[in-house]
Amino acid sequence: MAGSVRSAQGSTRRGRRRRRAEPMSEINVTPFVDVMLVLLIVFMVTAPLLSAGVPVDLPEAPAQPLALEAEPVTVTIDTDGRVFVGENPIDFADLVPALDAVVAGRDERIYVRGDREASYGTIMRVMGTINGAGFRNIGLVALSDPEP
Repeated sequence: MAGSVRSAQGSTRRGRRRRRAEPMSEINVTPFVDVMLVLLIVFMVTAPLLSAGVPVDLPEAPAQPLALEAEPVTVTIDTDGRVFVGENPIDFADLVPALDAVVAGRDERIYVRGDREASYGTIMRVMGTINGAGFRNIGLVALSDPEP
């Protein structure tokens, strides 16, 4: 009996052979996933920086954001009372001609972005001028109200 046990153990040791290294036919996706995660983080950080050209501190409001198909027409008033159409600074007297050139006869909503520190009178003067020029579709832009 002892001889049969030895032969069983001996045969298992002799049965183990070292296999030759065969080429892997599987694709290693770990580097691909790593690169994609880095790109995702880069785009998440840079996307908010590309949305608005004139930096203003917008007030907060408890409203839901609107779904937009095209780039909106924006009029921005900064803290010093300067007026911008899109990212281009303009004189207040040139506001209506600049909007006419941008809108070009389309019935488009004009968004007014006023800095939190801007004068209320200046913002109302800009909105009144836009309304007086025949633009009836005017909206105010604000940040969403943070949850308490």
